[in-house]
Amino acid sequence: MIVLVIFFLTPARFRWGVLLAASYYFYGTFKLFYPAVIAVSTLLAYITAIAMEREQQQPKKNIYLLFGLVANIGILFTFKYFDFLDSSLQQVLGTAGISFESHALKLLIPVGISFYTFQIISYLADVYRGDTRAEKHPGIFALYISFFPKLLAGPIERAGRLIPQLHKDTHFDAWRFTSGLKLICWGLFKKMVVADRLAVFVNIVFSDPQGHTGLSLVFAIFLYSFQIYCDFSGYTDIAIGLARLFGIDLSDNFNRPYTATSIADFWRRWHISLSSWLRDYLYIPLGGSRVRVPRHYLNYLIVFLICGLWHGANWTFVVWGLIHGLYLVFGRVTGSLRAKATAAAGLDKAPVLHRRIRIFLTFILVSVAWVFFRANTFSDAIYIITHLHTGWGNILNSEFLDAAMFLGRPKIDMFIAVASLVFFGLVHHIEPHEKMRDMFSGKPIAFRFVFYYIITVSVLVLSLPGLADFIYFQF
Repeated sequence: MIVLVIFFLTPARFRWGVLLAASYYFYGTFKLFYPAVIAVSTLLAYITAIAMEREQQQPKKNIYLLFGLVANIGILFTFKYFDFLDSSLQQVLGTAGISFESHALKLLIPVGISFYTFQIISYLADVYRGDTRAEKHPGIFALYISFFPKLLAGPIERAGRLIPQLHKDTHFDAWRFTSGLKLICWGLFKKMVVADRLAVFVNIVFSDPQGHTGLSLVFAIFLYSFQIYCDFSGYTDIAIGLARLFGIDLSDNFNRPYTATSIADFWRRWHISLSSWLRDYLYIPLGGSRVRVPRHYLNYLIVFLICGLWHGANWTFVVWGLIHGLYLVFGRVTGSLRAKATAAAGLDKAPVLHRRIRIFLTFILVSVAWVFFRANTFSDAIYIITHLHTGWGNILNSEFLDAAMFLGRPKIDMFIAVASLVFFGLVHHIEPHEKMRDMFSGKPIAFRFVFYYIITVSVLVLSLPGLADFIYFQF
């Protein structure tokens, strides 16, 4: 709130400085060296883009682009992936009986480094292709990279969309201000009331999967699917709401992903800024679908291998990404066969039922893949997947059922978690996606204030003590 007051009291031409100072101060509150890391990446990108735009000779322009990409990816690799590669080589060579001395750097990974590095890469590529002009104002460019609402977990903003807004003279707008506050409250509800309460049960199972059988494992997988969605989309709502207070619009990052009818549709709805980035700066440059079929399928696997690695330096993330790549390949290979099966079953004449079946099956596939995303180790993930069938013979035993469903926690905790999740689903059912940023502003005033009262009181009363980190802060 202090930053907001200072921002609107400051003359318009200096407001970028207020936001930049706030962003670097905010980032420095995590670790003092974080601002230095992002400043180096920003400076390299700023100088490279200007030099690249001024250069007329294509070979030299290519060299500038290569330098900018290698420098920034190199920083990301050093902090996030060097130790992972080192430990992986040590394990592989050790298995082969070859001694390998570890060279681990044991560096602390700066929060959000994957997000702002991908934003820098897209900026350099856009300048290189002439899709956007190199930003000459160093302060505005630094703010584009470090703007604090989206710094830690996105959205990954394109320069052509965000930079012009940072140049714009912004005036206080009461409607934008109140809508921003409503989005922040909604995001806090999704994070603190839904996601964090679901996390209690999810953590019990995933911290010791060997101590649980099929019903508990399935239940935890189901809950985690909604935990990660409410956690990440909750952050996005807070980020969009905060930016709106300052007169800046950030991009949508979610569009009801669990209503997707296929894995491809899921990725058009989930983490939209990342999936569109992967499409525009990796999939299409690799040739996309314009190449021969085997290469097309290989492109899917490469893109989702990178997607998995982007999320974390761990083999569980790599496998999670490859699973989604294989899903897409399988979907392409079996497209005609599935169409015939649909017609044979008569589902082509029952489009509503067919759609619901596709949504259900897509949710199951996505949830199974989430096991590798959430599991602490690869062996834990394999154990969970291979033990989903166990223990179902005891399902009629009330004591077993209570232990499997409530996991030793008070029943009221589960009731609050499930009731909050149902309320969240009801809101999404009532309000169309394109109006979610307005948060029922078109509804009768009595309805609106009952809704605002419920989410505000819920955040104050039903949230657990302390605020758990957002899941995507680790990336």
